[in-house]
Amino acid sequence: MIEYSERIAAIEQHLSQWQFPAEPKNLYDPLRYFIAIGGKRIRPLFTVISAELYDIPLNESLAGASALELFHNFTLIHDDIMDKAPVRRGLTTVHEKWNANIAILSGDVLMIHAFQALATYTPNTFKALSNMLNQTAIEVCIGQQMDMDFERIDSVTEADYIEMIRLKTSVLLGCACAFGGIIGGANETSINGLYHFGEQLGIAFQIQDDVLDAFGDSAKVGKQIGGDILSDKKTMLYTTFQSTASGANKAEFLRLSAASDEDKIRGIKGLYEASGVLEYCTKKQQEYQERAMNYLARVECSQPKQPLFTLAEFITKRSY
Repeated sequence: MIEYSERIAAIEQHLSQWQFPAEPKNLYDPLRYFIAIGGKRIRPLFTVISAELYDIPLNESLAGASALELFHNFTLIHDDIMDKAPVRRGLTTVHEKWNANIAILSGDVLMIHAFQALATYTPNTFKALSNMLNQTAIEVCIGQQMDMDFERIDSVTEADYIEMIRLKTSVLLGCACAFGGIIGGANETSINGLYHFGEQLGIAFQIQDDVLDAFGDSAKVGKQIGGDILSDKKTMLYTTFQSTASGANKAEFLRLSAASDEDKIRGIKGLYEASGVLEYCTKKQQEYQERAMNYLARVECSQPKQPLFTLAEFITKRSY
């Protein structure tokens, strides 16, 4: 994302200068550690670029962008606890480096700091941003609960899966884009258009993630290919297969579920390709991307939308 390197550098600098108190160390050191790990900074990038549509300079949108990134990192700290994940971005997770209780509390205070970041704006803008983030926070928690509930049931419909990823992942990207419109003083129709652009794009992004987990290049993706298959995660690939496969294919899938890791991954990927599941999921991803672009095309603004179109194209056609 060389094209966006200056904006990302500004976001990183703003985050690095966030003033967490020195004490207590066991509350704030985990946050300094986790923020320093870094990340793609996709959500704050969408905020600053959306704000640019309304002639808002970078320094005026960074607080809102940082608020979203702080909130996102809070969800990651807690997700890692729930998933019992030992590694995040190649480094030890907070609950492993300290302990689960410290990670829970540090995550909680990080969420509060996210809302504090919005206090730099005027009262009307602060209220609109806070209301948007409040609603998004509730929906993210609902989506996470749905994802955990899916682990305990055998059958998940495509509609249920799409709603889960919309809530767990996509609404935060929608919020990021809407933040730019709110900071820029856009009208309500355009703010809603930016929100739905981000929301639909987020769904396309997650479907792409599902496909890359099974069919991506391990060296580019940065993790073992087939992790979702090994953990029997109910991804878009899985739900599509279970709802469309023949009896014989389902029987073969069940047999492969008890095979060695290598055979399970290779065999189930073969079923996904042969049964048309991979092709179907790729088409659905493209459909949601097109919906996103259609929402963005109708947004009213004073500056060109090309940087947003280009960024949207990049994240949904990435190979990692």
